[in-house]
Amino acid sequence: MTPARAARELTGVPGAGVRRLGDAVWEVDLADGDVVVVKRHGSPGAAAAEAASLRWLAEPAGPPVPRLRGSRGPWLAMERVAPGRPSPAAAEEFGRRLAALHATGAPAFGAPPPGGPNEASIGLAPMPDVPSDDWAEWFAEHRIAYYARLAVDAGALTAAEARTVEAVPVRAPDEPPARLHGDLWNGNVHWAADGRAWLVDPAAHGGHRESDLAMLALFGCPHLDRVLAAYDEAAPLADGWRDRVPLHQLFPLLVHAALFGRGYARQALAAARSLR
Repeated sequence: MTPARAARELTGVPGAGVRRLGDAVWEVDLADGDVVVVKRHGSPGAAAAEAASLRWLAEPAGPPVPRLRGSRGPWLAMERVAPGRPSPAAAEEFGRRLAALHATGAPAFGAPPPGGPNEASIGLAPMPDVPSDDWAEWFAEHRIAYYARLAVDAGALTAAEARTVEAVPVRAPDEPPARLHGDLWNGNVHWAADGRAWLVDPAAHGGHRESDLAMLALFGCPHLDRVLAAYDEAAPLADGWRDRVPLHQLFPLLVHAALFGRGYARQALAAARSLR
């Protein structure tokens, strides 16, 4: 199926022009004047997971997310949000709204969005969403050990190095499950022309709220100090949260190691050793 045909089938409006944005992402001009972003995932499950994530994160008090126009099979269409530039004011609003989103909660740690598959994805990697009432046990098994094994299978980590990573003590304050974006690196914060920071490309699930914040810090986010200060003012973080950042960053670092190799494995090992 072509992107134009997918746009027509998902929105009910014929496409009038197509522009490629990435390997499997396009902008499609619709005949009624709207513009949508059309994505083709590698599997129907990945598209269904993103569609469910977008619906689940669309909380009025939270950061805005693009409106889902339709999803079928591996295809998904959503509204286009015109890009803008980061600003201190947008960063502070984003921090407050992210705190509000997290506070809407989740049924359990590891719970997928309502209607979403338990076998989801994060980027090009699989992401099992296995609900649990115990965050530490769940994070150790399904976010650290699981991706350490994938990194070993990919040749990025040795078995001995994986044991070092898996031996990290997993501890965090006892808090209820938060509603997470789940893949909140800077590239998935869309600074828009309307002066707000939008959430895109989610891998939403229930988790510890510090995980989203740690991922924001991993690859650099504009005005991160403003984001964190506004978040902490709206929903104060537990003492020692900065010391736990490397623990939460193990998850995305191991995902990247499994996908992109040894450089990220070294970062994961450094993070693990800092926690011993």
